[in-house]
Amino acid sequence: MEINEILATCMFFSFILLLFTGFPVAWVLGGISIVFAGIAIFFDTQFDTFIGIDWNYVSIIIPRMWAVMTNWVLVALPMFVFMGLMLDRSGVAEDLMKNLARLFGRVHGGLAVTVTFVGLLLAASTGIIGASVVLLSVLGIPLMMREGYSKELACGTVCSTGTLGILIPPSIMLVMMGDRIGISVGDLFLGALLPGLLLAGLYVAYILTQGFLRPHTAPVPAGAEKVTLKIILNVFVAVLPTAGLILAVLGSIFFGIATPTEASGVGALGATLLALSKRRLNVVVLREVGRETSKTTAFIFALLLGATAFSLVLRGLGGDEMIEGALLSLPFGPTGIVICILLVTFLLGFFLDWIELTLIILPLVAPVVASLGFDLVWFTVLFAVCLQTSFLTPPVGFALFYLKGVAPKGINLGHIYRGVIPFIIIQLIGLSIVFYFESIVTWLPSAAYTP
Repeated sequence: MEINEILATCMFFSFILLLFTGFPVAWVLGGISIVFAGIAIFFDTQFDTFIGIDWNYVSIIIPRMWAVMTNWVLVALPMFVFMGLMLDRSGVAEDLMKNLARLFGRVHGGLAVTVTFVGLLLAASTGIIGASVVLLSVLGIPLMMREGYSKELACGTVCSTGTLGILIPPSIMLVMMGDRIGISVGDLFLGALLPGLLLAGLYVAYILTQGFLRPHTAPVPAGAEKVTLKIILNVFVAVLPTAGLILAVLGSIFFGIATPTEASGVGALGATLLALSKRRLNVVVLREVGRETSKTTAFIFALLLGATAFSLVLRGLGGDEMIEGALLSLPFGPTGIVICILLVTFLLGFFLDWIELTLIILPLVAPVVASLGFDLVWFTVLFAVCLQTSFLTPPVGFALFYLKGVAPKGINLGHIYRGVIPFIIIQLIGLSIVFYFESIVTWLPSAAYTP
């Protein structure tokens, strides 16, 4: 093993180990890059050993970082973050929950189905996992517990549905993925839409099956109303504002009226107008949303800059070639290699956040997948579906801790962990369906550009 391969291996595993220290990920990425670049330059100058990194190579990092900060695609990130936070303040979720609960009230599991539909609409209009999980927890879990629902079913429904926002567009994860591997964000948005709806449909099928086979875990609320035309009309009125916002954002992309960056501005304005129409917009709300948007955007861009430095140094050490060679040498054929990548990604999701996996792992494996002849949009959406499980898998599943932070008395980590297990299995089933039926991802992007 050559010295540059040893350094590349040590660099990658140092990153993994330092993540467990709890130190900010952006500083870990940047710090490791500086240390290993210094080691490489030391070997290059003192021992006349060509490793692939010298002072000229390291200087490339400045224009690379400048390119990140001036990337037009990434303008969409703060706009979508603002849109999600403002929509969270607008109060539309409360109206949806109240009216949908009346619509599905006479069905075993109807309240859990209500939470799923509300989560689906939030996912398609916010893309902020923390906000979605917390809001669904506050609104849905007390309601389900009051009606005698299983704590495990209530927790699993909230956690899994809340994570749909990372997949269903507009998703900040898809924006970052498109930027990192150089493919159209619009294609990713369109490609991820049907897989996201598929997962939501599988959740609903499981909840209704659970309610049918074990009705005591999802009872019909006492005094549930019959479905009337008035209830249906109220649901339509409650859904209309959110559906209009989704249509404005995704419809403008689908019909070629706006780019994802331009659509993000439309979404931010639409969410602000919704908050205004609900009389929830004031100076305090605007200041809080602006502050949270700035903090979240700064966090994401710090990670992007750290990942840019890390990737540059790792590539200079030949790490990408080493990983490509290791993957291509696997005796499984092209399909087997993709399955291995997804399996490793799923296992890493137990310990790493989606951001690290998106910024570090995806750019390393995407060129290998492309060289094998697979569609990169299809693979990236597969990768995104796989990463969605990282929010549910302990010990670092963030959705679990978002829920635990606001869960009512009587809900413990045991209920949450047991509750998400069936939904993790459902997500793996959904991943398998998308894997074997590629057209679920590729049909919509191809249809959008067909004259």
